[in-house]
Amino acid sequence: MSSQEKNNVRDILISSLLSEKNQTDEPVAGVLSGLRYENPEHPVIFVGAGTCGLGAGAGKTREAIKEYLDRNGLKASVVSVGCIGLCSSEPIVDVLIPGFNRISFEQVTADRVEGLLSRIFALELPENGVLGQFRATGEKHWEGVHYLDEHPFFAPQERVVLKNCGVISPVSIEEYIASGGYASLVKTLREMTPAEVIAEVEKAGLRGRGGGGFPTAMKWKLAAREQADQKYLICNADEGDPGAFMDRAVVEGDPHRLVEGMAIAGYAMGATKAYVYIRAEYPLAIERLKTALSQAREYDLLGENILGTGVSFDIIMKMGAGAFVCGEETALMHSIEGKRGMPRPRPPFPTTSGLFGKPTVINNVETLANVPGIFEKGSDWFASLGTEKSKGTKVFALSGKIVRTGLVEIPMGTTIRDIIYIIGGGIRNGKKFKAVQIGGPSGGCITEQNLDIEVDYDSLLKVGAMMGSGGMVVMDEDTCMVDVAMFFMDFIQRESCGKCIPCREGTRRMLEILKSITEKPANGSADALKRFKGVLQLEKLGRVIKETSLCGLGKSAPNPVLSTLKWFRDEYEAHIYDRVCPAGVCTGLRTFRINVDLCTGCTACVRKCPTGAIIGSRKSPHFILEEKCIGCGSCQETCKFHAIEVVS
Repeated sequence: MSSQEKNNVRDILISSLLSEKNQTDEPVAGVLSGLRYENPEHPVIFVGAGTCGLGAGAGKTREAIKEYLDRNGLKASVVSVGCIGLCSSEPIVDVLIPGFNRISFEQVTADRVEGLLSRIFALELPENGVLGQFRATGEKHWEGVHYLDEHPFFAPQERVVLKNCGVISPVSIEEYIASGGYASLVKTLREMTPAEVIAEVEKAGLRGRGGGGFPTAMKWKLAAREQADQKYLICNADEGDPGAFMDRAVVEGDPHRLVEGMAIAGYAMGATKAYVYIRAEYPLAIERLKTALSQAREYDLLGENILGTGVSFDIIMKMGAGAFVCGEETALMHSIEGKRGMPRPRPPFPTTSGLFGKPTVINNVETLANVPGIFEKGSDWFASLGTEKSKGTKVFALSGKIVRTGLVEIPMGTTIRDIIYIIGGGIRNGKKFKAVQIGGPSGGCITEQNLDIEVDYDSLLKVGAMMGSGGMVVMDEDTCMVDVAMFFMDFIQRESCGKCIPCREGTRRMLEILKSITEKPANGSADALKRFKGVLQLEKLGRVIKETSLCGLGKSAPNPVLSTLKWFRDEYEAHIYDRVCPAGVCTGLRTFRINVDLCTGCTACVRKCPTGAIIGSRKSPHFILEEKCIGCGSCQETCKFHAIEVVS
């Protein structure tokens, strides 16, 4: 597209935003239809190129597609899109043949490209790998192929935040506008006062999706009331929880939706400047957000006097340095100011004195990405989703020992069981479900007896969990819950900012206690007594940390331990009293024995043992000195005669 053609498209799209009548004009309607790939002249091939897709080989798939087209002299557009959510099926490729519905295929690695395209261009379907077809008006239906929204993974979902992810190009503002984007921003700027915008969000019942669920409109209202020469909006995209990748996928797949939501929020609270605080470990998300910001400024949707409305608003991107504590809002503000990321006491709250001492609102990516939908379909529509006190939808990152991993967006009130067994397809390899960790290090475990609990802010708190950022890690019978608690405690202890003693010292002591019960005492009765005394203090120590830590991260730090202690006390007791890990995960508690009938005395295990715990003469049966064995299992992995077995 030439510069002149691009400028013409820009003028048409801005005209369509400013006047609904223009959208019905034939030239405008034609441009919008073309940008939505309606009745294309040539085939269009969409490649899921989010981080998960690229990790599964989508980059090689994309190159293989281009090579196939060049080699065969075929004309087709190749469009990179974000993740549609079904990460376990990546690389995902959609093909739109003129006159037919767009159809989606899973696990299209580079070696499958030629076979797939050869068949689909001949209007034939491959024998396997068909995910489903999109719904479209007036296009031919692929016989024998169900609609994508009928797939078990997608059918229970209500896609609001993820509406465009994996469907449209994340680097095309033209495609976003043609799909209805930025219409909500224009509506609010031209037809509504800031107070009316806040009232609409309040009526919708939108609550923060970053953890505590504070009413979004209340934050905006508090900041709007403040008198100041400068106000700030901050988007918290510092997604540091293990197992959480929702914000990354939204920014990678639909960055303009975030930009639009931020512009509406800034207008409502009276901010003219905003920051997106994003993890530096998200290079693709950063690249796509930079592109979106540049395009929005080019289209006069950011900057001074937006579309002649007299409203000014711009967004600056700030990359974090990988500190988990900067997910806490006061630490995040310190980091933006160029200071060490450490929490501070409140009050004053950020809405009164926040970034650079000015009134500030901090919302996360998912919260802000919900905003355009509220003004597109109305507050009543949004409030009709979810439960009485938890409105709308929630995005979860579903991972762990489950068949279908990925991003899911479900109405509030959906049960945990439905998420795991219907959307996620159940536990892998026919294993038994054990627990699901919700909310990352700040969250807690949901056990089988609580699987029918509904997902909302209040219900999860009742069982010792919390919504958190939305990480959902599923565990099966082979998981050791003491090991899980130790993993999260190790993460929290390393990420503690060190400012307050309860978090800094308390989490270290809790980690030491957990390590001690996953290993055998080394120095006889003295070590055993020390270990037992520590165990007696574990629960009390956790409660002290919760009650006395400075910030929300410290207050929630003991949750993984307290939650697993509550629901899996028997596993802790097995580790403490019997010195056995029921799941066989804790290597420090494993005891190995050499079967003398199978041992040939080859000495391979002797050479591999890191502690010299194996003795014996060559060509004679060997033996393991239990007091020296650390349970690493190197000997068992080395033995070719299967003579070494686990006793406990």
